[in-house]
Amino acid sequence: MISEKLFEDMKAAMKSGDKPRLAAIRMLMAELKNARIAAGHELDEVEEQKVASAYAKKRKETVETYREAGRSDLAEKEQFEYDLVMAYLPPRMGEEELRSLIVAAINETGAEGMKDFGRVMKSVMASVGSQADGSEVSAMVKKLMTGKE
Repeated sequence: MISEKLFEDMKAAMKSGDKPRLAAIRMLMAELKNARIAAGHELDEVEEQKVASAYAKKRKETVETYREAGRSDLAEKEQFEYDLVMAYLPPRMGEEELRSLIVAAINETGAEGMKDFGRVMKSVMASVGSQADGSEVSAMVKKLMTGKE
């Protein structure tokens, strides 16, 4: 589980004196703790991955915002946090693998147009979990369902 790995990595970062890594690990641990409290129960692996994935997405958006504002120093810090969080998540799904999964979901659900977009997205997101970003999946589903490749 992510929280167990984080705890071990936090101890290692403390021993080595790696303050940036320690701070990033503590931030992710706080996110997981807040999610656990909000849920009212211990999080399972899938729930932890969803929390970590959402946290990574926030970091990525912040990196882009800082870069647009010309704050490369802050962007680098956020990029470090993003990279650290991504290391705890399963590898991202490749474009071709995602495309084939979407095509299969379109066929399985019998989708005939954009009116069935929600059913296809639900099916695909259940399969990919945290291995693909929802916005990437959404864009590819729209592309494939409208035939605009």
